[in-house]
Amino acid sequence: MPKPSDVLSDDHAQTDALLRDVCAQASQWLASMPARPVAGGALPAAPIHHDGGARAALDEFLTRFSAGLAASAGPRYFGFVTGGVTPAALVGDWLASVIDQNATGSADSSAGALELETIALFRDMLGLPDAFNGAFVSGATMANFVGLATGRQWLGQQAGVDVAEAGLAALGPVRVLSAGAHSSTVKSLAMLGLGRQSLQRVASLPAREAVDVAALADALAAAAGPCIVVANAGTVNTCDFDDLAAIAALKARFDFWLHVDAAFAGIAAASARYRPRLAGWDAADSITVDCHKWLNVPYDSAVALTRHLPLQAEVFRNHAAYLRGEVEPGNFLQLTPENSRRLRALPAWFALRAYGRAGYAGIVERNCEQARWLGERIAAEPRLRLLAPVTLNGFCFAPAEGDAAALLARINATGEVFMTPTVLFGQHAIRGAISHWATTQADMARVWAAIQSALPG
Repeated sequence: MPKPSDVLSDDHAQTDALLRDVCAQASQWLASMPARPVAGGALPAAPIHHDGGARAALDEFLTRFSAGLAASAGPRYFGFVTGGVTPAALVGDWLASVIDQNATGSADSSAGALELETIALFRDMLGLPDAFNGAFVSGATMANFVGLATGRQWLGQQAGVDVAEAGLAALGPVRVLSAGAHSSTVKSLAMLGLGRQSLQRVASLPAREAVDVAALADALAAAAGPCIVVANAGTVNTCDFDDLAAIAALKARFDFWLHVDAAFAGIAAASARYRPRLAGWDAADSITVDCHKWLNVPYDSAVALTRHLPLQAEVFRNHAAYLRGEVEPGNFLQLTPENSRRLRALPAWFALRAYGRAGYAGIVERNCEQARWLGERIAAEPRLRLLAPVTLNGFCFAPAEGDAAALLARINATGEVFMTPTVLFGQHAIRGAISHWATTQADMARVWAAIQSALPG
């Protein structure tokens, strides 16, 4: 039996060959995407190897797990809001693993400068002012966490309390107002100690997921002091937008922290056609945008943006003699929850440099046209009901009669597409979102055929 050190040494000597093998497997995976069932789920077989080196581990992975993985990187995975991986982003992601930087912004690496440049490219593509600084985090949940944590610190500042130092008990009850905060916001409120019950649901507009701004004004008037408002720029079910400009205008009358959750639809700002829907988001105090959605970079990647970097640093500051203590853009150790963090900005840098605003405008507009095409066919099918107008890249529908969950199960069982269940306006429904750079009209025809095949005769 070889010693573990011998196995590792052998692997090291074979690194080039191992990487070529993995590259070949990756190429096969990508080539097989059109034919693979979109949803996986097969349970792995029993273990077959132990401590046999990297090639044995690769063989075991392919044998036991590969068949059960979802084709979520493919063009017909419409569950959640999931992008694919552009070629440039894949190059950046592989390099990020090879380079293996702890991207804290320390003086021994240019990783911090690269992340700052990526933030600037990102901000420019989205049309946001230079007043916003940001940092890469793992996803929309953590970006919402960072924005709300900074908002919590701002609330303390209004009350003359340093919450990061004195603790939440010194602040007292907090009110968070939103018509339809995403579940990741609710989760963040729990993690931040504000509590899920701090969220006060404000009325939405009739048959819409967007907030009734008049109702929000009433809720702000009734609030006993400053509070946090969470606005949506792209809801999960219907891709609805709050009127961000009207909400921002309320700042002239009321004192509140405005957090805009633009997890996937913020990328729509790359398109001149859809950017007006985000009018007013430049007045936000903090913004969430998820990159592993419509930016089509690998998991895990999102950007937390804010106008209030010093407040953010008060929350996430890390005191240690061996660490950089300056509070400045680029010293991400002092600005994010993680002390150690992968160079997750690199795939986004590659994608933004490779494709730019025009490239992403093309992806956004193409996906929106595809969603509209599918929505028209659903609306014309008497056995289905389109539950909301298709206004961006998502769609939501239900059977005219019968159980939505049963229909969804039959559709997903075709292996041609994967969508998810939801509840919209009290009704069980099916939802999907088209966010992949490589989705074609031929893919859409396959999806529509799969939906039709699942309908009762």
